[in-house]
Amino acid sequence: MAVITKKMLISQPEPSSGKSPYFDIAKKYDVGIVFRPFVKVEPLSSKEFRQQRVSILDYGAVVFTARTAVDHFFKLCEEMRISIPETMKYFCISETIAVYLQKYTIYRKRKIFFGQNGQMDDLAKLICKHPKEKYLIPVSDVHNDDWTASLDVKKVNYKTAVFYRTVHNDFGKNEKFNYNILLFFSPTGIAALLKNFPKFKQKEIVIGCFGPTTTKAALDAGLRVDIEAPTPKAPSMTTALELYLKKEAKEASAAKKNGSR
Repeated sequence: MAVITKKMLISQPEPSSGKSPYFDIAKKYDVGIVFRPFVKVEPLSSKEFRQQRVSILDYGAVVFTARTAVDHFFKLCEEMRISIPETMKYFCISETIAVYLQKYTIYRKRKIFFGQNGQMDDLAKLICKHPKEKYLIPVSDVHNDDWTASLDVKKVNYKTAVFYRTVHNDFGKNEKFNYNILLFFSPTGIAALLKNFPKFKQKEIVIGCFGPTTTKAALDAGLRVDIEAPTPKAPSMTTALELYLKKEAKEASAAKKNGSR
């Protein structure tokens, strides 16, 4: 018999605007949601960044794999009083991140490019179509460079630089952990779960992962991944979540019908 999800933890900060597709999904499927990051992001100071000896204006293109990277890139540029030229090109892992760039720059198709399926391999293929560019890739201190192997093969001129650091956001001793579903967006989130709850047993708890590296971290930790994104059918976590809840509700309804016969 299907287990009805009642309470869900989304390991991201709660939207400051109060608007999110997650709220719509929660209302539609009668699910309680809590935004509670397992990790938190801290900015690098301009002094720390300069120690990497990276000159941002030496690059004609920037690669973004997360909105967090977008925020910290532009904030650090502002702190260092770096004026980004209008000729700068931006390569984004998804259209969502490309649209998010409007917060900092004018959206022009000739300078903003994005992958079609939200996959790292797709982003790498897009970058390789512009081999003459010099790329800067803003990352966290905890990141996976596996996807850049294809850039090495194509001899793409790129540099990864740390713009922010990711640290565990520990749970308090009296903080309750009574969720039916957990959504993760980074391998660090998986590591933080196990650090906070070393005796964690998944049992019937549903786990959702965004991105192949997050999924791999969960599987390597012996966890079962029930919801996965991005996929061709679910390019975003919200889409994948709704597909899961829709299926769950359908199974519950069928079980109820069979039980009443």
